[in-house]
Amino acid sequence: MNVKDIMTKNPATCLPTATLEEVAKLMVDNDCGEIPVIRTKDNPELVGVITDRDICCRAVAKGKNPAATKASDCMTSPVFTVTADTDITKTCRTFEEKEVRRLPVIDKKSHLVGIISLADVAESAPEQYAKEILRHAGKATGATGAAAH
Repeated sequence: MNVKDIMTKNPATCLPTATLEEVAKLMVDNDCGEIPVIRTKDNPELVGVITDRDICCRAVAKGKNPAATKASDCMTSPVFTVTADTDITKTCRTFEEKEVRRLPVIDKKSHLVGIISLADVAESAPEQYAKEILRHAGKATGATGAAAH
């Protein structure tokens, strides 16, 4: 089984210029906690991710105005990623090793094609993977597919 078999295709995205208020609305509208940040609509190269935690810790807690602060001001970049053809076993190892809960899925040009989460694996992957990933879910310290926080 590969990532493409269970990933969320065409996730909601934002541009680096989106305000945190706009990003938060995208999260509510799409019932998600992470929005991939792409270079432009015509060039969906992944440039970072922004999570609900990023908004809270990097903006709101520091007194920044969410209506005036841009995604690029508090997004995480670079980002740990996988490809659609990555095997679920390897993906599970990446979740564990990088201690993340979500991984953007990119193509050879670094264009965003999807996103996979621990929940996707737990809900859709064969039981052997779901049990393993849930065992390690508690180790994930953040809610991002981020390289650094």
